Amino acid sequence: MVEIGLVTLLLFAVLLLGSVWVGLSLFGVGYILLSVYKPNIPLEAFAGKLMWQAGTAQELLALPLFILMSDILVTARLGRSLFSGLAPWVSRLPGGLVHVNVAGSTLFAAVSGSSAATTAIVGRVTLPELQAHGYDRRLSIGSLAGAGTLGFLIPPSIIMIIYGVVSEQSILRLFIAGIVPGLLLACLYSLYIAAAHTVSGGRASAERYSWGARWMGLVEIAPMVALIAGIMGALYFGLASPTELASVGVLGAIILAALRRELTLANLLKAGNSAVRTSAMMGLILIGAALLNAALGFLGLPRAIAGWIAALDLAPFALITMLLLFYVLIGMFLDGTSIIVMTLPITLPLVTSAGFDPIWFGIFVVVAVEISQITPPVGFNLFVIQAQTGETIGRLVRAVAPFFLILVAFALLLATFPQIVLWLPGKME
Repeated sequence: MVEIGLVTLLLFAVLLLGSVWVGLSLFGVGYILLSVYKPNIPLEAFAGKLMWQAGTAQELLALPLFILMSDILVTARLGRSLFSGLAPWVSRLPGGLVHVNVAGSTLFAAVSGSSAATTAIVGRVTLPELQAHGYDRRLSIGSLAGAGTLGFLIPPSIIMIIYGVVSEQSILRLFIAGIVPGLLLACLYSLYIAAAHTVSGGRASAERYSWGARWMGLVEIAPMVALIAGIMGALYFGLASPTELASVGVLGAIILAALRRELTLANLLKAGNSAVRTSAMMGLILIGAALLNAALGFLGLPRAIAGWIAALDLAPFALITMLLLFYVLIGMFLDGTSIIVMTLPITLPLVTSAGFDPIWFGIFVVVAVEISQITPPVGFNLFVIQAQTGETIGRLVRAVAPFFLILVAFALLLATFPQIVLWLPGKME
């Protein structure tokens, strides 16, 4: 088994270093392993059937629709409305307008499902504004990178859909389970911003807003809040399946774009093109991982690793801590979708046998994937902010370090108090 594990890692590393797409790398490793170690399997027929099943799962229908909804909202240029709508309400808090990064990311996360999209659309407006108002640049950048990860945790989340499909868990329950942790994490970010700003003695320009400006701000964000309320309400009361909800979300995004006078043929083509590219990339990773996971299953590697870890006889909290460290390490080199589809066949049986709920573990894994978004060298949020600011990766890493620690502590908090995740789904039963 050690030999198979080393061969698998070596093959995957060689393909990735050769600039082969992740999905094709996963497929290639699985194909080679089966060819070498299981030559009696009719490989072409087996691989074709497996990939067809993986790529046509009904639960996956929601994935391209939520991606399209997000891309339509991005082309509608919501960033300006988020800033002008939220700034009057947060300007008097300790930390002032920096809180717009958190509040804006929280709102956009509830309609995007994407961490990178959340970071891009919020940062495009907030970073120049915060610099113009004299706020600490490191805190502004770090809070944007950290808050942007909420795009994965607050439903509807693309990563949760991937987890639900791979683990065969209810996507609806996963969405509901992410609401309380998502809002709690946003509050923790804001508390840190307030504390850091107070301790540093920051003196940003204190722009005063009248109550008239505050109410006008609510008008600015009212359509987006209405869309969020509709999605959340339908989720909680079980009025629609995730696929139906995604369809309604696309319609809501089109209406919102029309209200903002951004509903043009060019914007729709741009959003559609982006959604197709993203969906195709995720689909390729899913079908490639399906073949690799099947190959590893035939060779018994997941059972061997699970048996080795079980033999350590770790306490449940120690097991979760070890898995968190594992996810942080591989998150430095892989994207969130790849992390989930590659590791879940091994890690999910371990945590369920230790007594953890698979829905809880889904949220835990999402938080771990959030950490990967802000860790070099493959932290996508860092790349997005670097493109917007021109800062070096080293400076970005220093800026995001406190929010990395908050995420790690938050993951351990969820392990200590799993009811943070399970309370709201329990209310649906």
